[in-house]
Amino acid sequence: MRASFLWRGLTLAALLAAGLAQAGELRVSVSQTLSASPEEVWQEIGRFGQLSWHPAVAATLTRGNPDKAGAQREITTVDGAVLVEKLLARDPRQHSLRYRIEHSPLPVTGYVSTLQVLPGPFGGSKVVWSSRFQRTADIDDAGARQVVSGIYTAGL
Repeated sequence: MRASFLWRGLTLAALLAAGLAQAGELRVSVSQTLSASPEEVWQEIGRFGQLSWHPAVAATLTRGNPDKAGAQREITTVDGAVLVEKLLARDPRQHSLRYRIEHSPLPVTGYVSTLQVLPGPFGGSKVVWSSRFQRTADIDDAGARQVVSGIYTAGL
């Protein structure tokens, strides 16, 4: 009986700890419908090593094969900030790529993002850019979401 009570207590504690660990996770998703086909849009934005389509990006330096998981890109923004991102997955058939920020001046940690191009509801395409992350102590939840969604909105 005592062992059963202890087991239930440990299980409850583990579940509570898992819930608390995920409580700080924030999510952002921004989408944009375009008249171009998914294939045309993917040709423009689906290249991990090429971000010339984003107005905040001044230069991109890629290390490794930009079509394969493990590649890294160093992004320099027009205001001089530098971000390093790692490609986690890229699926040209699904028009999707997923990456993680390794280093950046953004007030977020644990940032993982997915960029996907889907068929549009009435033709054309729908681009969905989403992420999950935690904020740093420098900013509140709303501020962290606003920073990330602002980057997405500017790019889309």
